[in-house]
Amino acid sequence: MKLLSVNLGHRKYVPYSDHPDGVTGIDKQPVDGPVRVAAPGPKGTGGSGVAGDEVCSLRHHGGDDQAVYAVAREDLDDWERELGRPLANGGFGENLTTFGLDVSGALIGERWRIGSDLVLEVTSGRIPCRTFQGHVGEEQWVKRFTVKGAPGAYLRVIEPGEIRAGDAMEIIHRPGHDVTVALQFRAVTTERKLLPRLLAAGEALHPESLEAARKYAAKNEA
Repeated sequence: MKLLSVNLGHRKYVPYSDHPDGVTGIDKQPVDGPVRVAAPGPKGTGGSGVAGDEVCSLRHHGGDDQAVYAVAREDLDDWERELGRPLANGGFGENLTTFGLDVSGALIGERWRIGSDLVLEVTSGRIPCRTFQGHVGEEQWVKRFTVKGAPGAYLRVIEPGEIRAGDAMEIIHRPGHDVTVALQFRAVTTERKLLPRLLAAGEALHPESLEAARKYAAKNEA
């Protein structure tokens, strides 16, 4: 398992952004050299956890529970075959492009060490939006991405550190439940009856998903 690239985005104006100012940082490009990763602060005020990466829509993106976004190179390769065109590392707006790691199959609360210092914890999958669809440039992309069910993973920073392309990755903790990123994604998008199953992940789960699961469970137990 290794880190293929660290990808950073900068604010740019595009016609497809759902930001009121028409800006987005989704167009992320691989960078050379070390990059610092640390907790950015609460959602709404904190942006990306990756130094030099710009998050424009703080309402929906960034913050401690979405500090870093990772996508497996294997998933990009799968989409390349389906779309019939190349997808570069960073092509889905991910900060980390990985190899040898089942990112969407990771457990909520699973912890990864990257390089010598950085420790990240899996919180949830990525929900596709209109900006993502415009960036990829494929019709019905939100639906297609959702049906595929391999959303990549958002992560929070447990221990800050510096990383760079080529760093080794290892899974240093796997929780004792079966709630994967893919399951969480299905539960909050197309199969809400699965929401109560997310409760097994506890506080490791993204707070918004945890709240949705608790509300759904309480309503259907009544």
